[in-house]
Amino acid sequence: MSRNVLAAVCTCIPVVLSAQWTNRYPKNAGYNHQVYLEGYELPIMASGPIDPAPSPDGRSVVMASRGWLWQLDLATGRAQRITSSGGVDSRPAWSRDGKLLAFVRDDSRTTAVVVRDMTTGVERELERGLALDPVFTADGASVVYANVQPGGDLDLWRMELSTGTRTRLTTDVGLELRPQLHPDGTRLVYTSKTRAGGDQIRLRSLDGNAESTLLVGNLLSQMRGSLSPNGAELAYNWPNTGGWELRLVSIDRPAATTLLVAKPRGRPLTPAWSPDGRWIYFSQADAQQQLHLFRVNRNGGDAQEVAIGSWDYGVPTGRLSLSSNGPTRLHIQDASGHPIIPSTGMIRFDGQNGLIYFYSPGTTEIEAPAGPLEITAVRGLTTPPTVSTVVVSAGGVVQASIATTSLWDAERHGWYAGDHHFHLNYGGPIDLAPQDLAAPLAGEAVDVGTPMLANLHNRFENQEHWTYRSAATRPLVVFAQEVRSHFLGHVGLVGTSELFWPWVWGPGYEVHGRDDRLNAAPLAEARRQGGAGIYVHPVFVRDPFSEQGLSSIPAELVADAVHGDVDLLELVCLWSSEIGTTELWYRLLNAGLPVMPSGGTDAMTDLHRTMALGSARVYVRPDGPFTWDSYLAGLKAGRSFVTTGPMVELTVESKQPGDVLARGGREVAFTLDVYSAMPVDSVAIVVNGRTLWSAPVMVAPFSQHLSGRFRLPAGGWVGARVVGPVIDRWPAMASRTFAHTAPIWIGTRGSTDASSRHRAAADLLRALDNAERRLDAAYAGTPTPVLKAHFASARELILSMAR
Repeated sequence: MSRNVLAAVCTCIPVVLSAQWTNRYPKNAGYNHQVYLEGYELPIMASGPIDPAPSPDGRSVVMASRGWLWQLDLATGRAQRITSSGGVDSRPAWSRDGKLLAFVRDDSRTTAVVVRDMTTGVERELERGLALDPVFTADGASVVYANVQPGGDLDLWRMELSTGTRTRLTTDVGLELRPQLHPDGTRLVYTSKTRAGGDQIRLRSLDGNAESTLLVGNLLSQMRGSLSPNGAELAYNWPNTGGWELRLVSIDRPAATTLLVAKPRGRPLTPAWSPDGRWIYFSQADAQQQLHLFRVNRNGGDAQEVAIGSWDYGVPTGRLSLSSNGPTRLHIQDASGHPIIPSTGMIRFDGQNGLIYFYSPGTTEIEAPAGPLEITAVRGLTTPPTVSTVVVSAGGVVQASIATTSLWDAERHGWYAGDHHFHLNYGGPIDLAPQDLAAPLAGEAVDVGTPMLANLHNRFENQEHWTYRSAATRPLVVFAQEVRSHFLGHVGLVGTSELFWPWVWGPGYEVHGRDDRLNAAPLAEARRQGGAGIYVHPVFVRDPFSEQGLSSIPAELVADAVHGDVDLLELVCLWSSEIGTTELWYRLLNAGLPVMPSGGTDAMTDLHRTMALGSARVYVRPDGPFTWDSYLAGLKAGRSFVTTGPMVELTVESKQPGDVLARGGREVAFTLDVYSAMPVDSVAIVVNGRTLWSAPVMVAPFSQHLSGRFRLPAGGWVGARVVGPVIDRWPAMASRTFAHTAPIWIGTRGSTDASSRHRAAADLLRALDNAERRLDAAYAGTPTPVLKAHFASARELILSMAR
């Protein structure tokens, strides 16, 4: 298909667009990134037992598994399913008389507190929103829970069951969670987060006149305290440099704590006391990411696994034996919309589209209630969803197959996909090994993954994995590092063999908090080791050059870029705006700075609530056979494009991204091939940041061959850009459809067009001035001659561009 040149010239990108993922559940005030709140504080769905709640008579334990609640008879080992809704149920809590059970029900948009009559089975929803962590008062007349009100944050509330009257118990800024009523009836233990000084477990009098801190820590992602029946002690799980521990602390004398489990085998989750105060139950995952139920004596020692001999669904069940044409991402649901999952493997939640998903290597065995199951399958971004329905018969095994079809064969076209910014473990419920990345990477057709080691505040974990490299050619896993000066900007080091120290410095850190140190140092170290330095998730707003937006640009990024220290800019990332980042990138290219694009999700792979790896990615065209070295060389050279959905192949006079056109000042022909399983609003040829040619909206899925002609300026660069609407369907999981090629240079690499360079220099100078004002304020009282000199020389370089 051929289209004529459009004469209109428009500005870079419409500023109404954004791709920053924000929140799916009700927004909490004060959270720029609710990803952490939803990932760390909301319940998870798992194939094994979690959230144990021992019954008041000590004979059974109610627990969550597969998204339902089950009651485990401790004498027989039989688990009986007691809920059966389409929602995901979790976090049960008994009334003291054993007649009522409160729990959380998740519909993928909100969570609700529900109370179930254990005799009749009648359920009553108390409140919906971001309602969490219900617990009964001693008399059973009220329920205390956490919830967020419009424009507010998570606070603790008490509701009288007979009248529905609500009373607000906390009003602090931040999150108040996990309320537990002391048996004396006058005090409350709860978890407080984002309070100054770190996350805390606190003890408060119910009249609000007295409050004390029991425990303090930073980034206590999975921490869930459990108050003993007599109110004297708190069992809690706590992170350390080697993993997580299960510990005990006295409520009246919290200075000293006791280690409960001598040799933890994983991350102990959701501890809960037996009613006699003898045992502490908790969940823990095995190497196949399946949770198991354990208990340990209150005096400590080895944990004992609590055997579950059978799972009784209360209805007839059958089995599904599903095969697919290779590694596949799957979502399966029953007729009620309840997710159906396998018994092993990490179960994940897509926070953009609201789907529970998991990965199959090609065959999957699943038990499910008899009836119809709807199966949705994709592999990566190039496969439109394949949907089929099968019927599971009682006591039978149904054999089924499902196949995905790709719109584009990346390898046949010479391209290889990479995700260069994600984290293997970052405070999630299950401690993953590097080998566990094979399934999610293969299921998303990602060829190269560079998980970044990063600090969890003052913890520097997973260093033992630094030298790991996958044995398989693809997916190839090579560890990278994220170095975080929060104020100056986060940088990723890819392709290095030695860790850079320190990992963190600057305002906001207890150690190295006033260091006069440059981000340019780790960037230079990456080059010295043959790797590349990336500014990651750089811009969070749509217009970084507005007066308000200037402060969103990392403080040192512009200075480092004009010094030539930056190799790559993370153009697409789930946490930042690719629209705003592209605006910044255009200025750098127009200034003649050959900063190449990269892509990464910044997903935390060990979280239940996380987007798929490769949801934001880069495709690289190596020079020669695919190897790590040839791939990295292609990434640094800009033989690439980034995407959250569409695939883009641009050729201008036989030149592709990363190449150099012979000269400018003439008319040239181009071809543009676009393949997309997602809707697209516009396809454009961009020259020096301005649209010179565009094609109209296309209906997905599609593959389109476009061609045309336009006139090259004397210098600068050419690229292709694809922009689409908000994502609301698979296979994509970012917020908006977006793709952009690396530049094809005109004349020489780093060439410029004079007028574009002058405009870019003016904007970069404004950004540098703003950054230096922030620098002076942040380091007030501390001399920073190194930083000041770096900024001063950057200013001279920008001024020379404007001449």
